[in-house]
Amino acid sequence: MASSEDRNKLHFVLFPLMQQGHMIPMIDMARLFAERNIIVTIVTTPANSMRFKNGVDRSVEAGLSIQLLILPFPSAEKTGLPQGCENIDALPSLELANKFLNATTSLQEPFEQSFVDLKPLCSHNILQSKILESSTLSLSEPFIVPGLPDQIKIRKALLPRTLYQSSEDLKDFCDQIREAERTAYGVVVNSFQELETLYAEEYLKAKFGKVWCIGPVSLCNKEILDKAERGNKASIDENKCLKWLDSKDPCSVGYACFGSLCTLTSSEMIELALGLEASKCSFVWVIRGGERHPELESWLHKENFEERNKDTGLLIKGWAPQVLILSHRSIGGFLTHCGWNSTVEGVCAGVPLIAWPTGGEQFFNEKQIVQVLDIGVKAVNKIMEEGKEGEERRRRARDFGRRAKKAMEEGGSSHYNMTLLIKDIMQFQAKREQPYQV
Repeated sequence: MASSEDRNKLHFVLFPLMQQGHMIPMIDMARLFAERNIIVTIVTTPANSMRFKNGVDRSVEAGLSIQLLILPFPSAEKTGLPQGCENIDALPSLELANKFLNATTSLQEPFEQSFVDLKPLCSHNILQSKILESSTLSLSEPFIVPGLPDQIKIRKALLPRTLYQSSEDLKDFCDQIREAERTAYGVVVNSFQELETLYAEEYLKAKFGKVWCIGPVSLCNKEILDKAERGNKASIDENKCLKWLDSKDPCSVGYACFGSLCTLTSSEMIELALGLEASKCSFVWVIRGGERHPELESWLHKENFEERNKDTGLLIKGWAPQVLILSHRSIGGFLTHCGWNSTVEGVCAGVPLIAWPTGGEQFFNEKQIVQVLDIGVKAVNKIMEEGKEGEERRRRARDFGRRAKKAMEEGGSSHYNMTLLIKDIMQFQAKREQPYQV
C-alpha cells in the first residue's frame, strides 16, 4: 500500500511509441523526473521491457521511484505479425509497419483500464513539428519553408511522405498524433534552448507557453554501464569497445551509424564500406539489421573486409553503445542519418556531424546541422580535414557540446525548465483540487 507521502507526490505516466527512437529518450526522461522526487510509471510490453529493465533496476536500487506497467502485446493471430514483433525494429520488413501501428492502438483500452483509479491531470505527446507543404509544388521543386526564423529551402520529395501521400491506415494514425498534439496540455522537448533559441521561442508562442525544453536527456547517463546498456544490451562488450578506442589518437576516429531503422540498401552500404576504407581514417561502423542485408553480409565475408581493416576499423553488428562511443576522446566525427536522438547525442559529444538523411524529418534536421548551426557537412573528407574551415567547425561543435552539458546542470536552461514544468503541473493540480465557488 502506498504511504501518505507517496500519495501526495506527483505521478507521471510515460507510454512511449514502441520504437527505439521514442523509447530511449523516454527512459532517460523517467530518470530525470524521478530524480526530482516524482513517481514515474513506464508503460510498455513484455519484449520491450527487457530492453531497458537493467537500467530501470539500477535506478530503483539507487532509490528512484520508477515502476513498469507491462501490457500484453496482441497475439500474432490478431495482428498478423510474426511472433515477438513488439517493436518496429523487430519487423522483418517495414511493409508490416501499418499492421504494427494498428496493433499498438489496440493497447489503448487495457492501458485505460489499468489507470481507472488514477485521475490524470493532463496528457502530452513528444513529437516534432511538421511543415505542411504546398499542394502546387512538384516533387523536385525547392521552396522556402514559411514561418521559420532562418531561410530554409527544401524539396517536396524530402518531406515526410505522410504530409502528402500515405495509406489510409497510416493517415489515420498520423491524424491521431496531430489531434493529440493539438489538444495536449503542453509539449516536452528533448532539446535545449541554446541549440535552437529562435525556434524554441516561436514554438513557445504557438503553444501559449506550454513548451519545456529539458534535454539533452541522454546526459543523465553518467556511468559506463548506463551508457553501454542504454536502449538495449550492446552487441559488443563495452570493455572491448573502449580498449579499441583507447588505442586511437584523440579526434582520429570516424563513427558511422544510421539508427535502429537503417533504410540504406546493401549496395549503398557496400559503397559506404569502400568509402570508409579509402578514407584511410580509423572508423567504427555500426551495421544494424544485418538479416535484412544478405548481400552485404556475403560481400563482407567474400572481401574479408573486417580482417583486412582490423587495425583501422571496428565493425559492430547489432546494437551499439552509441553514447559511450561518442563520449570517447578518440571520436572526431559522426556519420549519421540525422535522426533527432542521434543529432542531439552528437551535439552533446561536441563532435562535427556528417549528414546522410534517409527519410522523414531527418532532412529538416540536416538543414539545422549544416545550414543553421554549421556543425556538420555532407562530405566525409571535410569533417576529418585539418584546415581552417574544418577547425572552425570543430570549435563550434565543441562549443555546443559545452552548452549542452551546462544546460543540464543546476542553474542551466534545461534544469530550470524541468523545475518550471513540475511547478506548472503542481499548480494545475492545486487549481483542480480547489472547491468550486458559487
